[in-house]
Amino acid sequence: MPNLTECKVLVVDDTESNIDILVDALGSDYEVSVAMDGESALQDIAEEIPDLILLDILMPGMSGYEVCKRVKADKKTQKIPIIFITVMTEEQDEAKGLALGAVDYITKPFSPELVKSRVKNQLELKRHRDNLEELVEERTRELAITQEVTIDGLAVLAEFRDPETGGHIQRTKNYMRILAERLKGHPKYCDFLDDTTIDLIYKSTPLHDIGKVGVPDNILLKPGRLTEEEFKEMERHVVYGHDALQKAERKLGENTFLRFAKEIATSHHEKWDGSGYPYGLKEEAIPLAGRLMAMADVYDALISKRVYKPPFSHEKVVDIIVNGDGRTEPYHFDPDVLKAFKDAAEDFRQVAIEFADYDEE
Repeated sequence: MPNLTECKVLVVDDTESNIDILVDALGSDYEVSVAMDGESALQDIAEEIPDLILLDILMPGMSGYEVCKRVKADKKTQKIPIIFITVMTEEQDEAKGLALGAVDYITKPFSPELVKSRVKNQLELKRHRDNLEELVEERTRELAITQEVTIDGLAVLAEFRDPETGGHIQRTKNYMRILAERLKGHPKYCDFLDDTTIDLIYKSTPLHDIGKVGVPDNILLKPGRLTEEEFKEMERHVVYGHDALQKAERKLGENTFLRFAKEIATSHHEKWDGSGYPYGLKEEAIPLAGRLMAMADVYDALISKRVYKPPFSHEKVVDIIVNGDGRTEPYHFDPDVLKAFKDAAEDFRQVAIEFADYDEE
């Protein structure tokens, strides 16, 4: 907000003598403009938003109440302080104006000094409120940056230990956003998958394999297929990830971005039919973030080059996910997530190309 002397005050009154008094009282301290009816006032406000409005109630045509209601209904103008100026003195009249969002009432005939004092007080309050909002926004930005740096730093640790990551992190978090965006219009998920939640899921995805830092090198870095015992140990990476993120969550608070990271890390190997690990969760007992990650992770494993397999073509990967191949079956996936994947398959392909680790991918 500008300095008080630079503030714009709009006076709305249909009586010239009242306007003259108000302009004389305020003109030396503020930039004052005038409107003599409600329609003109709204037009002036649309062209240039004032810092405060002095608004008569009883005017021909549109009343001050209606002007106030329209100003407060618009997000661009709803924070403008409005002071009603009126001959009406009944308590119910004052209550009605305050209920509509006005901050003060001045009754006619009014004292110029009283008007100056009331206007100055409200402009100072607005300045303090605006400054506070700016501080809150800045703090929110700082927290968002801290979250992203924390996630990226932890994800890099997993990347250093796991030769199969690299582009995997970038690809999977973009797959997650694609799936979530597809599902947010679904009646079952529209209340949950708002823009904030989708962004948190997107940002938390890089931590899905953070538990691999606890897997021994001879298993994690083995150039080939794992034995049954080794695979059992590899499966424990979801538990390691859960435990690490849960400890962090206890310190930062349960309602943090780490909740989604923990859900994803713990449940992304669960399967819709209950045949997954570590807990054999079934259907909607699996957190939605985990069900999304299951699809993103399987697609990326199939589309990517591994020490034990070449990259499969996008068409083959889609066929395996949609129709099954003996190991990966359609009933492993949430049917809604599977449909979202089929609808967005081309978007997946574009992400896989953009963040490919090898030319053959």
